[in-house]
Amino acid sequence: MSVPLYQAKAEFFRMLGHPVRIRVLELLQDGPKPVRDLLAEIEVEPSGLSQQLAVLRRSGIVTATREGPTVVYELAGGDVADLMGAARRILTEMLAGRNALLTELRDAGSATR
Repeated sequence: MSVPLYQAKAEFFRMLGHPVRIRVLELLQDGPKPVRDLLAEIEVEPSGLSQQLAVLRRSGIVTATREGPTVVYELAGGDVADLMGAARRILTEMLAGRNALLTELRDAGSATR
């Protein structure tokens, strides 16, 4: 029995649903990075980063290669960077709407004083 597309999409977004995973994906948009560089950028314990990288690796969204003692991660494809950009645009639009509402509320409060 196959999984409905909407269910597969929900699982995909659940996999993305962790701040460390999102931060890793953002950092990898600039190109491959060794784990030490990811650790320097993300305030998390090494074991926590390792767990989140394993989730991303198992999902196929990132790949890992070993270069001597160093493990280097990179995005598996350009679509992930496109998705991160789309999320940024959507959030920007959402927050711009909230900012407009906040300004309107503040202006209305000033007018009633």
